[in-house]
Amino acid sequence: MHPLPHRYRVQAQADAEGPVRIGTAGAPTLHTAPPPEFDGPGGCWSPETLLAAAVADCYTLAFRAVARASRLGWTAIDVSVEAVLDRADGVTRFTRIVVSPRLCVDEGVSERLAITVLEKAARSCLVTNSLLAESVLQPEVVFGCEAAA
Repeated sequence: MHPLPHRYRVQAQADAEGPVRIGTAGAPTLHTAPPPEFDGPGGCWSPETLLAAAVADCYTLAFRAVARASRLGWTAIDVSVEAVLDRADGVTRFTRIVVSPRLCVDEGVSERLAITVLEKAARSCLVTNSLLAESVLQPEVVFGCEAAA
């Protein structure tokens, strides 16, 4: 890892109407719009869905690192995130983030070790750790399932 602090730069560009284009050096441009809950068109990324995606992605990457360090054998992980937007203390903000990883392991793997690794990954996710929202982990360990495509 490079020494801290790290800096991440993105740009957003928009016309008077239509999608917002967001980008960062070396990555494809994404087009975003407000979600249907804010009278947007739906069917594309929004700041709200990008935040939930950042949590899911960060959790997954943290899990990989923790699983490797713990020598946990696993075949696939599927992480679902529900981010709840509500009013709290007179401000509209995310109040709760529910992270639901479904971890596939081979028969004979210790379920206790798998749960411990899933829990440690939740504590290691820097995106979730940076949010005010309550974070809830709802892990599931499945034995003998097929790897994700």
